[in-house]
Amino acid sequence: MQTINADIRKTLILFQKTEITEYHIYKRLAQKISSPENAKVLEQIAEDELRHYNGWKKYTNEEVTPNRLAIWFYYTVSLVFGFTFGVKLMERGEDAAQKNYEAIANVIPEAKTYQHEEDQHEQQLLNLLDEDRLQYAGSIVLGLSDALVELTGALAGLTLALQNTKLIALSGLITGIAASMSMAASEYLSTRSEVTKKNPVRAAIYTGFAYICTVVLLILPYLLFENYYLDLAIALTVAVIIIAAFNFYISVAKDESFRARFVEMASLTLGVAAVSFIIGYLIRIWLGIEI
Repeated sequence: MQTINADIRKTLILFQKTEITEYHIYKRLAQKISSPENAKVLEQIAEDELRHYNGWKKYTNEEVTPNRLAIWFYYTVSLVFGFTFGVKLMERGEDAAQKNYEAIANVIPEAKTYQHEEDQHEQQLLNLLDEDRLQYAGSIVLGLSDALVELTGALAGLTLALQNTKLIALSGLITGIAASMSMAASEYLSTRSEVTKKNPVRAAIYTGFAYICTVVLLILPYLLFENYYLDLAIALTVAVIIIAAFNFYISVAKDESFRARFVEMASLTLGVAAVSFIIGYLIRIWLGIEI
């Protein structure tokens, strides 16, 4: 067995911890997901991770325990947000490991093989998109984007026009609930007319649910605080947070650019809100309404 120095041994022990941790995560997820094809892929990846662990162990001669917190975190994230998001989020942290593989490849021949297999794992994970929440991502985007653009605009206009938190909340809720049902109906008809595997009813539910959840989050500040300018600022901040969270989810799960999607959606939402704010002020002045 080739002698390794202390620095390389320390690196290999970190590799072992990562490999055995990911082995347990993939093994658990493989037992939980409903798709037999995806379960088989995750089982194979888990066995590869265990083999890598044992390969590094030949050089370190040390048993390494998995990171229990990481196992719990990624397993929980995968159950809540979907296994595709969970495992791809985990794989994003392996870029540094890839560079470390290259650094020790001259000393440990297996490193090149393991690096190649890790690249294969990444490619296999790119194809794991058979989840409802990803198949219906377009429907969710429709509900979120419409609610964010329409309601932030409406709230900005209503804030200047009405200047009363209860009236603003009432008007916003009526507008939002009506619009959510309208969007759900439109998505149902649109999906039904397309040649797609998506179920029209489920697509409508995803759209309507995304819309109404966004409405509730944007209206909530007006029900909690009396200062309508503060409420508008909070609502716009919540809108940006929702945009960031959803686009991060999609960027990880579908390997798309986060920045481009986020900037586009945030700019559109805040731009419409700014224009509506001005229109609300002008209409109030024009009609001479004081509340």
